[in-house]
Amino acid sequence: MAGNEWINGYLEAILDSGAAAIEEQKPATVSLRETGHFNPTKYFVEEVVTGVDETDLHRTWIKVVATRNTRERSSRLENMCWRIWHLTRKKKQLEWEELQRLAKRRWEREQGRRDATEDLSEDLSEGEKGDALGELVQAETPRKTFQRNLSNLEVWSDDKQEKKLYIVLISLHGLVRGENMELGRDSDTGGQVKYVVELSRALAKMPGVYRVDLFTRQISSPEVDWSYGEPTDMLTAGAEDADGNDVGESSGAYIIRIPFGPRDKYLRKELLWPYIQEFVDGALAHVLNMSKVLGEQIGGGHPVWPYVIHGHYADAGDSAALLSGALNVPMVLTGHSLGRNKLEQLLKQGRQSKEDINSTYKIMRRIEAEELSLDAAELVITSTKQEIEEQWGLYDGFDVKLEKVLRARARRGVNCHGRYMPRMVVIPPGMDFSNVVVQEDGPEVDGELATLIGGSDGSSPKAIPAIWSEVMRFLTNPHKPMILALSRPDPKKNITTLVKAFGECRPLRELANLTLIMGNRDDIDEMSGGNASVLITVLKLIDKYDLYGLVAYPKHHKQSDVPDIYRLAANTKGVFINPALVEPFGLTLIEAAAHGLPMVATRNGGPVDIQRALNNGLLVDPHDQQAIADALLKLVSEKNLWHDCRKNGWKNIHLYSWPEHCRTYLTRVAACRMRHPQWQTDTPGDEITAEELSFNDSLKDVQDMSLRLSVDGDKSSLNGSLDPVTASSGDPELFVRWRLNVANMFVIAGESGDTDYEELISGAHKTLIIKEIVANGSEGLLRTTDLRDDIVPVDSPLVTCIKGGATADEIANALKALSKASL
Repeated sequence: MAGNEWINGYLEAILDSGAAAIEEQKPATVSLRETGHFNPTKYFVEEVVTGVDETDLHRTWIKVVATRNTRERSSRLENMCWRIWHLTRKKKQLEWEELQRLAKRRWEREQGRRDATEDLSEDLSEGEKGDALGELVQAETPRKTFQRNLSNLEVWSDDKQEKKLYIVLISLHGLVRGENMELGRDSDTGGQVKYVVELSRALAKMPGVYRVDLFTRQISSPEVDWSYGEPTDMLTAGAEDADGNDVGESSGAYIIRIPFGPRDKYLRKELLWPYIQEFVDGALAHVLNMSKVLGEQIGGGHPVWPYVIHGHYADAGDSAALLSGALNVPMVLTGHSLGRNKLEQLLKQGRQSKEDINSTYKIMRRIEAEELSLDAAELVITSTKQEIEEQWGLYDGFDVKLEKVLRARARRGVNCHGRYMPRMVVIPPGMDFSNVVVQEDGPEVDGELATLIGGSDGSSPKAIPAIWSEVMRFLTNPHKPMILALSRPDPKKNITTLVKAFGECRPLRELANLTLIMGNRDDIDEMSGGNASVLITVLKLIDKYDLYGLVAYPKHHKQSDVPDIYRLAANTKGVFINPALVEPFGLTLIEAAAHGLPMVATRNGGPVDIQRALNNGLLVDPHDQQAIADALLKLVSEKNLWHDCRKNGWKNIHLYSWPEHCRTYLTRVAACRMRHPQWQTDTPGDEITAEELSFNDSLKDVQDMSLRLSVDGDKSSLNGSLDPVTASSGDPELFVRWRLNVANMFVIAGESGDTDYEELISGAHKTLIIKEIVANGSEGLLRTTDLRDDIVPVDSPLVTCIKGGATADEIANALKALSKASL
């Protein structure tokens, strides 16, 4: 070893910089220097290499031992020294950066608290400032945050069993069913579908909830499965009472499919806007009938109206606003994805003009519906604080600072001068953990994976899930850690950037495989334009970087296969990644954590809060290809970090259970205060004061409010009931208050004016538009005068036009033709 004296200098430097870390790891042994003979080679093996715990360094040492050439051995030892030196320095640097990051986060939280307090102080009177600081005290844990936020509320508990609530959820687009959900089939059938179905099931199991109806669209089309044409689909039976008996025949959670729009076509969500009113008509008919049925079962003969109407996404929010106004019950809104934020992101990409974006996504109609929903909602449920501040803050109907002031004034009974904003509440989505088994860390599972390709010991293969075989047939070496991405092939999911990052990082390619679960497909040519474009780009990138044998992209998977996919990635010590440009929440991150997978996720949206709660991965800029590759490489290569992230995810995952979500949900809904005191929900168990008006009392007999109409012609006459309705009277009077059969109702409107703004033209009723009778109306203040195709269905048989100078006979003939029309 005389030629290796230089090594002592490196060892002294290593001891100086990393001695503390080494002392913590090594056992108490006699110092080598105290024995009088210091052997650098023995020191490397027993102390440094073992302390670093890097398998690749150990393999290098084995090669050193096997090398007989002195010069080559010295070179290898020098290489090992440099690698250990770099690793030690990098560890200290990372520790320092972590301390800096924590210090910066503490400073930002303190600064935010001071700024928020100042904002409140500027708008509150001296008497109102009392406990402003107390409201803004930072909580140390999510549990403490929950307790603080609900400190003034009565938390929903088992003693609410006698309530027997009827809750209505609305999710219009996509393919919704309870079993074998086709998630990823298209851009409309994704996480929202799974969320609303599981929320319906979970709510129905809560004490005090009698029935949950999930409204969606009925689709009887050869393009989709027949089950989507069934009018009713039972999700779960109702909860049992304390004695184990069923609480009622109509209890439980149900999918209610309302027919609206073309009966034989499956429409993407951007094409559903003209048919919203038709859905509202059908939904009201169902609610009126169900209220009578529930009244007979649990209401003592009195109708039981919905306790709350909850709209999911802009189209359902628009519908929920109309239903809420008609039925006089609170409305709750969950945006899932917001139009203004999407428009902002698409404009930043610079690929489309605002006009092109609006033409493709009907983005302005969507934003208009979101503004209307925001104005009508009592409560807005979000998944993250970021959604409130950076997304809802873009809307005219909400201002973060002003909302805090109004909330403080309302709590103290101080006049808000007519200003109103819905309450924003963060309630993360829940997850069903019944099928998740937390496994203790054990030995490598390469033996289990090896059975798939034939074990070397000649043993017979084990029974493994079919989806494992489907994934592994793509991979040359399935033993390597798996980087798993699971999302539909939507451009905003940013899958192409992930493939580029993987293809251009050689160390990552050598260490890991990439698995892309991109929904289900039969033929790319039959897919929608955006999804097909993403898939074609992915295939081209695989070919460009020659990633064959390194990337798996199966065509089909079932919803029941998803847990097995997570388990496969976890067994290979892999990583889950969500590189979306913006992720409203990121339910797949929760699922991955529950199955023991660390995560790499976008820093835009919900993953920020998830990482703060679970502390099980790394956040990256989705536009930074190199940052994505570095984060993946770090988690795959550093086994200690991987195990820490895995354990943290399991330790904190209980924060996202469905019972917790529903308990918070019902607590918040129960605390809603109506903006109009005469409204009330008339739910069994609620106290009703004499001053409050009954919903039934407000339903006037249409015979007392109608005039007889007779249109006389030579040989034709039309007798009917004419209700003088102005555009400003609104929908409640038309749909519910007068008990009209909407399908037999005729609306006569002018071509211009504000009738289109009130949306009296579309729906299940018949509409006669008389042209040229109104020269100017309020359209200059509202919108364009043309009947836009996102308001009125194109070529609808329920809408007809006549000239302004039409005779009585022409009007009668037009009304007769409409009376025979149907969808």
